[in-house]
Amino acid sequence: MSQKTALIIGAGPAGLTASFEFLKRTDILPIVLEKGDFMGGISRTVLYKGNRMDIGGHRFFSKSDRVMDWWTAVMPVQGGENGSATIQYQNQSREIATAPHGPDPDKTDRVMLVRSRKSRIYFLRKFFDYPIKLSARTIRNLGIPLTFLAGMSYLKSMAAPIAPEQNLEQFLVNRFGRRLYLLFFKSYTEKVWGVPCQEISAEWGAQRIKGLSITKALGHFFKSQFSHGEDLAQKDTETSLIERFLYPKLGPGQLWEFVASSITESGGEILCNWDVRKFHREGNCITAVEAVHLLTGEHRTFTADYFFSTMPIKDLIQGMENVPAPVRAVSEGLQYRDFITVGILLKQLKIGEEAPLGKKLLADNWIYVQEPDVLVGRIQIFNNWSPYMVKDPSNAWIGLEYFCYETDAIWNFTDQQMIDLATEELERIGMADRADVLDATVIRVPKTYPAYFGTYQNFDQIRNYVNQIENLFLIGRNGMHRYNNQDHSMLTAMMAVDNIAAGIKDKSNLWDVNTEMEYHETKKA
Repeated sequence: MSQKTALIIGAGPAGLTASFEFLKRTDILPIVLEKGDFMGGISRTVLYKGNRMDIGGHRFFSKSDRVMDWWTAVMPVQGGENGSATIQYQNQSREIATAPHGPDPDKTDRVMLVRSRKSRIYFLRKFFDYPIKLSARTIRNLGIPLTFLAGMSYLKSMAAPIAPEQNLEQFLVNRFGRRLYLLFFKSYTEKVWGVPCQEISAEWGAQRIKGLSITKALGHFFKSQFSHGEDLAQKDTETSLIERFLYPKLGPGQLWEFVASSITESGGEILCNWDVRKFHREGNCITAVEAVHLLTGEHRTFTADYFFSTMPIKDLIQGMENVPAPVRAVSEGLQYRDFITVGILLKQLKIGEEAPLGKKLLADNWIYVQEPDVLVGRIQIFNNWSPYMVKDPSNAWIGLEYFCYETDAIWNFTDQQMIDLATEELERIGMADRADVLDATVIRVPKTYPAYFGTYQNFDQIRNYVNQIENLFLIGRNGMHRYNNQDHSMLTAMMAVDNIAAGIKDKSNLWDVNTEMEYHETKKA
């Protein structure tokens, strides 16, 4: 009897997790086809002249014990002075895998660092806490009259919430009040998505913002004043409010590159630069895919027993024959936001705290730029993800993030035009001087964010159609057209392998990952 195989499209977190799980728990051989030449998808680390970039910023934190255990088993946590670290799950503390602390931990860089989260909003050329808090800084920055009006607006939304919630604007107004929504959410959100908040499904808020509200933020603020941050699991904390997270010493790609090497060493295959173009189907099963090597032009047919897809659903449906016209129409109407990061190396920032050699550096992981007079949406400070991300820690290594469509003019800017734009905007908002720029680079990532508008309201037609194909499993962010975090993408892969190992044909549990059941039940009612 020949060995069964699973063909996995994409070497991002979902695809690599599925491959790793197949090898660890089954006799099924995974074969990964990756369109690019790097591991980790958008969770990769880009190396530029000794400086490392994290595309989009990836905190290694999850409410799932299974994912946290998976990460720390693959990459142990660098311990404290006594070489240990404690993680608390479900009110039970236990030791987790650690590596000794020291200048050269365990003589390897393959360790997780425990990092503190700090992110703020930049608005009115001032810094506000994220999530917004009723603090002395907020009152000072806004002024007492505007703070009072925001408070009244919030109380009004609590007394008379909008029901049912039909779009993202209503979702946010219900949780923060219209005044705070207009001040701190509208401009940034519309930069990210390129459409008014009224045109975005409320489901986006249910997946990305979940239970966050002013009440939750205030409760967390007061609780944190009496907490010493011992619980890394932070089970009772909304994801947007967590204080600490794990982070690979050399960026997220370090973990996924190690996972990829473990897969190949265990007998799995990972083939790069292969673009899947066509799917062959017999009855309710996929039998093979056709792919093209992007460097050589070679065409090749791959057969397998199981097929896992993390590729954009629009491309998946396009590669299938005899798809019902309504399903194809929905797939063609799905939209995506694309992503550009401009990495800029600076002698120092213009504002911030003292850094090495008396230079200035902000303490944030990232900054949400709410200013409407610039296109930049968010700024990462790579130094603060891990000090090992920057070659010379006396410099500031930052990433300016832009959101667009491939049809927008900015997507087709030359690298120098993008660098000039980013530099000019940094100067305009008062964060840096052009004279302090030492170097810069540009990274473009297409189809980074699956959008919750376009034909998304009819997405169930695609889901129902694809679920009929017994040996095809959609996993990951683009694979499911859902704005999943890294851990959610991993969970869909793990559960798909669970289903195969247990002989379960129902795939509904995959679609239950990263859903806010309370929200959906309320909406249904």
